[in-house]
Amino acid sequence: MARKIILMMSVSLDGYIEGPDRSIDWHTVDEELHRHFNEELAAMGGFLSGRVTHELMADFWPTADADPASTPEMVEFAGIWRSMPKIVYSTTLEHADWNTTIARRVDTDEVRALKEAPGGDLALGGADLAAAFMERDLVDAFRIYVHPVLIGRGKPLFRTTDAITRLDLAGTRTFGNGVVLLRYERAR
Repeated sequence: MARKIILMMSVSLDGYIEGPDRSIDWHTVDEELHRHFNEELAAMGGFLSGRVTHELMADFWPTADADPASTPEMVEFAGIWRSMPKIVYSTTLEHADWNTTIARRVDTDEVRALKEAPGGDLALGGADLAAAFMERDLVDAFRIYVHPVLIGRGKPLFRTTDAITRLDLAGTRTFGNGVVLLRYERAR
């Protein structure tokens, strides 16, 4: 059975992944939600991200477990992030550490081969990369975490398109902090 590419993103109720100036301070991540993220992401076979997302992660997570202010959930995720195989899609990045491979472009045949390789599902992050994968019909499932906030403007999760993508609801979960997880699978 082929592994899935799963788009996992947090959004505001009005559909933005970040506010002006790449602000994400409106994210409501408490211990419960962070533990959930750790469980979901530890089960993955790899992380797929764009350069900006990768650099943000690489600037913080490799040493987050050494920070005395880090919560137990943060310490746990630092280990998950370091050890997880990662592919970063970038035309400009020259070097990447922490079990990371650089891919210069989204090649449909390469991604399909990656999906057929052994291992767990692949977590896709970043709106621009998600758009590139969606344009090529490569996203199999969506895990959208809707945060209880309206931010008014910023970067939307989904680009405007004329394509219709049918989805089947695979589940929902409400967290104590008001975040709601919407799990969808592609209708095939």
